[in-house]
Amino acid sequence: MTSDRSAPPRIVRLTGPIFPPSLHEVKQIESRGWTLTTVAGTSPDQIIPHVSDADIVSVVGTYIPAQVIDAMTRVRAIARLGAGTDRIDVAHATSRGIVVMNTPYFCVEEQADHTMAMILSLARKLPLSQRAIESGKYAEARAASATNPRLSRTTLGLVGFGRSAVHTARRARGFGMRVLATRRNMSAPTDEADSLGVVMTDLDTILRESDFVSLHLPLTRGSRHMIDADALSRMKPSAYLINTSRGALVDEHALVKALHAGQIAGAGLDTFAIIEVLDESGPPDAHPLMHMDNVLLSPHVAAGSDRSGMDSVDAGIENIGAILGGFWPVPEHRVNPEVVPRVPLIDREAR
Repeated sequence: MTSDRSAPPRIVRLTGPIFPPSLHEVKQIESRGWTLTTVAGTSPDQIIPHVSDADIVSVVGTYIPAQVIDAMTRVRAIARLGAGTDRIDVAHATSRGIVVMNTPYFCVEEQADHTMAMILSLARKLPLSQRAIESGKYAEARAASATNPRLSRTTLGLVGFGRSAVHTARRARGFGMRVLATRRNMSAPTDEADSLGVVMTDLDTILRESDFVSLHLPLTRGSRHMIDADALSRMKPSAYLINTSRGALVDEHALVKALHAGQIAGAGLDTFAIIEVLDESGPPDAHPLMHMDNVLLSPHVAAGSDRSGMDSVDAGIENIGAILGGFWPVPEHRVNPEVVPRVPLIDREAR
């Protein structure tokens, strides 16, 4: 692979239909003397002509399959502005010596806030109350409120105990909730959990004992559909499922059946497998869970705030600057640390 490294680094930003660079992002790139090319197309045929001579490909929600990666003959790294990388063929990028980076912590506060907002809304039956107001069925809402749980007498189960879950636990403890949590590495230190009064346990215990089960983990082969019909059958009939992480963590068809059968009390979903929330042309009745009084839906907006977008850009720019300077990004931002990079990199700490 040969290229002219004396020219200004070329950043190709895949924007998809709804994620153009912000003014802040453009200014950050221009201030460093890098060139920026934006690509709105989402098909491989539309993307490939632009990425072949890029130094860095930056992306929010566009799919990057193997076909596109094979065209990246010069690319040093794929910079994901956000946490999840399930839309990128990371294994193929690794085989081609391309570093994959993300910004996993830009919205942990927002995700925790959104999770708690869903918990509170479902506990207080606000979706039902909203529809009661709209239809004039006020007595229905008053009757339903008699079964609202007192939050300080409930248990929250966190599936995954990364930063968003830690922030959620801190908020839940403030409401007096008992908090359980599980994670893949159960032998990891529990100092943070202990300081918050969080009990680390196994998934089965969380499903059996929790009044609210909240998902806080990435989508991988091992986690896909981890909340399936069997898992739902182990939850309490009075329990609610909350998902602000990745839609395919839940078998949504099984969830629909469980809700219609009264197997669980309700659900709050911000991410979906059935709905493509990045497609603005989606029909208004795109999901069988719509118009249910015990279901709260939001279109993948748990990350949004007046700060999170800027934080994601700043972390992404830091990642790009590290690669272009010959350094690895910080360990927490390395998606494929096992990759042998096309251009040798060193750890800043090793200098």
